[in-house]
Amino acid sequence: MENKEIKSAIESILFVWGEPLNIKEISKALEIPKDKVKKYIQELNDELEEQHRGIKVVEVNNCFQLATRLENHRYIEKLCITSKNRGLSGPTLEVLAIIAYKQPITKHEIEIIRGVKCDKPISTLIDRELIEITGKLEKTGRPNVYGTTDTFLKSFGFTSLEDVPKIDEFDSFDFLNNDEEE
Repeated sequence: MENKEIKSAIESILFVWGEPLNIKEISKALEIPKDKVKKYIQELNDELEEQHRGIKVVEVNNCFQLATRLENHRYIEKLCITSKNRGLSGPTLEVLAIIAYKQPITKHEIEIIRGVKCDKPISTLIDRELIEITGKLEKTGRPNVYGTTDTFLKSFGFTSLEDVPKIDEFDSFDFLNNDEEE
């Protein structure tokens, strides 16, 4: 196969698959080495970017998926009927942030940090596949331990957990708009 044909096949595979696809599976389907697949995916993504196409290839934990360009979201949103319940509430976002930064973490540990119960936010985050049970502690009651998922990474535009901003990066962030300061 020549380069154009391989990139075309990768684009088709990612389009049809829909979900993130491991590079190993792509390599197996195309019968070419993983390092070459990664090179072709990068070339494909560069071409999509250069042509300012409506899609791009995103990577999450060495898996690849086609996704729409972020700047086209407002047009897609106008077309789609979105429910007001699709967003995450403040408490749910707070629980997600705690899990993202402290994982692996138990519900009890989250509740100690927040000072309130967190059953509903945890249930919502599991339903939305942003967090998952990653294990159980070997202590009385065997409490569940929670961590983020690949869906979390993809939803927030991260390739891996290393991309999540460090907490100290927020120290200099101006949370108030100058117009709101008194």
